[in-house]
Amino acid sequence: MGPLQRMGPRKLLLASITTVSIFLHMFPHAHSETDAFPPEAADGPYASGPELSPGPALSVFDVDDYGASAGNDATEAFLRAWKEACNSSSDPSLFLVPGGKTYRLMPVSFTGPCRATTITAMIKGTLEAPSNRSVWLDRPSDLSERWIAFEDVDHLHVMGGGTINGNGHEWWINSCKVNKTMPCVRGPTALYFQSCEHLVVEDLQVRDSMQMHVVIAYSWKVLVSRLFVTAPGWSPNTDGIHVSNSRDVLISSCIISTGDDCISIVSGSAFVRATGIFCGPGHGISIGSLGANKSWAHVSDVLVEKATLVGTTNGVRIKTWQGGQGFAERITFQDIKMYNVTNPIIIDQNYCDSKTPCSEQESAVAIRNIRYSSIHGTSASKVAVNFICSKAVHCDGIVMQDVSLAGTGSYLTCSSLNARVMELGLISPYCRSDM
Repeated sequence: MGPLQRMGPRKLLLASITTVSIFLHMFPHAHSETDAFPPEAADGPYASGPELSPGPALSVFDVDDYGASAGNDATEAFLRAWKEACNSSSDPSLFLVPGGKTYRLMPVSFTGPCRATTITAMIKGTLEAPSNRSVWLDRPSDLSERWIAFEDVDHLHVMGGGTINGNGHEWWINSCKVNKTMPCVRGPTALYFQSCEHLVVEDLQVRDSMQMHVVIAYSWKVLVSRLFVTAPGWSPNTDGIHVSNSRDVLISSCIISTGDDCISIVSGSAFVRATGIFCGPGHGISIGSLGANKSWAHVSDVLVEKATLVGTTNGVRIKTWQGGQGFAERITFQDIKMYNVTNPIIIDQNYCDSKTPCSEQESAVAIRNIRYSSIHGTSASKVAVNFICSKAVHCDGIVMQDVSLAGTGSYLTCSSLNARVMELGLISPYCRSDM
């Protein structure tokens, strides 16, 4: 039986009147990799959202038609529906998860490449992960760190207003960061995208992940928009959106409240723009950590703008390990409001997340051409600006313009070590360059 026969009148009508096409525009940067200054040139990618345009009828592959039912393990039904949607000769293709229902999913990977040149995963209902940790702990290590994965799928659009529920409570209470007697085990990411080009992820709620909520890895030309990401503030390692080894990424209009970084951008990433972000609680917006275990790392051309951070541990942070190599450069933080943030502006070139102290090393990831512009708000600690830079590789080309941070009943300070800082206009607190 073909997909049209399985649709029924209602879905056939939907298919005949609905069209979806995805077109992600990315404009190249005017500057080259050799441009040293100014860092505001790192304005990140620009992408338009999906557009509706005339085209062929949509082929709908409803998971219910493949045996999925609410409250039961729907993994195999989802995979059957995905296989037909991915291999459909009709274009575009719609993989549909109906609304008003909760489907239980075991760890699952939706893989390509697909015959359908554009495919939309319309998630209207709720997807719920098993709460039993043994589901992952009994799997091979390379399969134990993801719950729902999309791999090697180009022109993929994931949307629908539905909920991705990671059911992560058992992972949090058994984390070595919460219970020191437990072994440290990496938990799975709720929604993982790998090796995808022209990817759009929008209009979803991702909640209570076991570890990271959304990961973009080894992908190109990506738009992430209108996500509501939430987990308790005490939940460990529950980063909101994590970008790794990806280029031309736009993250916009997201609300992120978790127990770790709202957004983390790590090695291999370039031309990343985050705009219109609400963050709190959590650990703020971070570049890094970079250079762990003496590795070579690089992040460049990042713009974080129009963000609001409330009650976070950090505001905007760059963190690199001692002993690493590489660079973090052309990074701009601008038009940011902070309220009761503990470390509003921080660079830590001596980052050490270890049970044993990290000894001083003779190498470090270079940090250069960093700009802070139009940053206003309140600090929960006396040291509102803290540049902790390496003796071996100083922080170079830090520019501060229109930065105004106030405290509650105390005079705020800026601490600067091994950093070359330039101030333009009125800056509070004042930072003296020690170079």
